[in-house]
Amino acid sequence: MTLLRLGSQVVTSLIHLPGVNAMQTFLARHQSQIQGTISGFDRLRFFGQMRMLSFVDGLAAFLSRAGVLLKHFGDYAEDLSDQIKQASIRIAEATPIGRVHYLESSAVSKEEVVRQLPPPQGGTGLAAVLSCVEPCRSYEVQRNPATKHLELKSALRKCLHYYFYLVHPQFGPMHVRLQTWLPQKIHICLNGRDWLARQLDAQGIGYLKKDNAFVALDDFSRAQALLDEQLTVNWPLALDALVREFHPVHVQRFGSVDLQPYYWTTDQSEWATDVIFKSPKGLAELYPRLLHHGITTFGSRDVLRFLQPKVPANGGVHGRFAGEVVTDLKWRPEGVRIKHSCGKNSIKMYDKQGQVLRVETTIHDANGLKVYRPIADDPGGPSRWQPLRKGIADLHRRCQLSQAANERYLDALGSVESPTRLEELSAPLCRSVVKDGRRYRGLNPLSQEDARLLEAVQQGAHLISGFRNRDIRQFLHGDPPANEKAHRRQTNRVSRLLALLRAHGLIKKVAKTHRYQVTASGRTRLAAIYAARKASVEQLTSAA
Repeated sequence: MTLLRLGSQVVTSLIHLPGVNAMQTFLARHQSQIQGTISGFDRLRFFGQMRMLSFVDGLAAFLSRAGVLLKHFGDYAEDLSDQIKQASIRIAEATPIGRVHYLESSAVSKEEVVRQLPPPQGGTGLAAVLSCVEPCRSYEVQRNPATKHLELKSALRKCLHYYFYLVHPQFGPMHVRLQTWLPQKIHICLNGRDWLARQLDAQGIGYLKKDNAFVALDDFSRAQALLDEQLTVNWPLALDALVREFHPVHVQRFGSVDLQPYYWTTDQSEWATDVIFKSPKGLAELYPRLLHHGITTFGSRDVLRFLQPKVPANGGVHGRFAGEVVTDLKWRPEGVRIKHSCGKNSIKMYDKQGQVLRVETTIHDANGLKVYRPIADDPGGPSRWQPLRKGIADLHRRCQLSQAANERYLDALGSVESPTRLEELSAPLCRSVVKDGRRYRGLNPLSQEDARLLEAVQQGAHLISGFRNRDIRQFLHGDPPANEKAHRRQTNRVSRLLALLRAHGLIKKVAKTHRYQVTASGRTRLAAIYAARKASVEQLTSAA
């Protein structure tokens, strides 16, 4: 099967972000110990549903059109489910695997079951078909006691699900999960690193891969080019082909894919940047210090504010935010992981296989993220910032946001173990400077007022998405005053403070926007000042 491509220009806009050389500080500082870096998909999960059948009124309209009365809905749905079961059994029987493996509990590791089975003959094809009863969102017919009429209701139920584990000729190991009850939702999950391994094999590029991480690559630039190619796949074509192969009842019962097509969304994307060290010793000596820096310097509210913009700048969480903001450490067999999570989204750092430093951004909930595109009602009109859609049309923007997060997280870690003394970093800030003919006062990092200002601009969220006047104003003063004149005075004061920081080279203005970003030298200086302010007297005197 040949998949259509979207065009190489898309790749350029995704990975090679203009003006972003973020993580260069980290790489330059440790370049003698690093083999190279690669960035791309780790785990990628798509969700498909027939939009008309995904809500009660749509299903009711479909049943009416098909001539199915509500009193016959149970028989209709059960017959459809039986057809899916029989089709799944026939798919298994038509291959060397021969049968469906039924799992008594959904808690059983399906990947472990598949690993114990023989691989598909010839290296590609169906490896296993598993079935298991699991919870699902489906429908049922209830009698309304007030109207005495039957009504179609959405309900949480349990039904049989089929898992088709296969080795795809292009994507490598992956699986398709099919719900047998209406609305027959589908999940398709694949792994970008396994996919890359197949690409490397096809190109004859040597590598050493342990589990889900490459610990050596013969050609990093060509490997990254292959990862970039993964972004150009025509996903609707690829995913619809899997539906036709593993869900033939869809075409049989709904006429054609065009009549009731599956609408595909990115249910979860994991985008990983791997810094591959030359030896485990180099990473082992550095990683504990990176963990300490990450756990003490980056609060999850700071690092993940770009994923949940309604987290207030002055602390806490938004009143309507129902999730959790957590930073934690976890020891795993493959390494130690630090994770900053906000709701369903997170950014993590691992030491994988003792030799790979992985920073990974996971986006499950697109709420609050933005994409620059025309509005849906006017596709030919001017572009503007719109909410990020879960649909695969905005997958490129997910990758762009995730790559930027990974790079700036690594760049923030670049200040760890700076050989420069604090005196050298802070002394220039304490002197007055002249810029564009105007004199600006020196800063006093130990004073409460200036320390609060420096703390405002160095938040982890600002390292990722930048900040505006109102972000700093909110951090310093809280909610704006009701009096317009007082509000304007606060805004003007913050503008003067930002001009002061620009004069000292701590921040820079992003061209053609109202946003600012901390400069590369500013990150090092601010990190050093923050560490000194948080250190105890004992720590400071022992370092003297």
